[in-house]
Amino acid sequence: MRILKLVMVMLLACIGSAFAQSKKGTLVTAKISTPTALCEQCKDRIERFLDREEGVQSAKVNFHTKTTVVKFYSDRTNIENIKAAIANVGYDADNVTANPESYNRLPTACKKPEDGGTHGLKKKP
Repeated sequence: MRILKLVMVMLLACIGSAFAQSKKGTLVTAKISTPTALCEQCKDRIERFLDREEGVQSAKVNFHTKTTVVKFYSDRTNIENIKAAIANVGYDADNVTANPESYNRLPTACKKPEDGGTHGLKKKP
């Protein structure tokens, strides 16, 4: 009888633990201004980087509107961490300025025109 009670208690403890671990935080959607994301390369770079970030479910960059929509779990990350991650790739994110070292490593095409970037410049025939 005692063994049966012990087995039941252990079984309930295991089930409770499994449910507690499977619970996820709230899925939050945030729109971030990414004014220095200028092309398809920029889009791919930011999305790939955010896909590896803890808690991020998805990230979609629209370089035409210069915005990034990110879906993330609030118990695993927050909007400030995501902005910092974008800055660490080399791009501005809302009020967070791009990390200078990362920005300098970007291809010339992905830099601002004032820094020698080629976006927006027409090619001569």
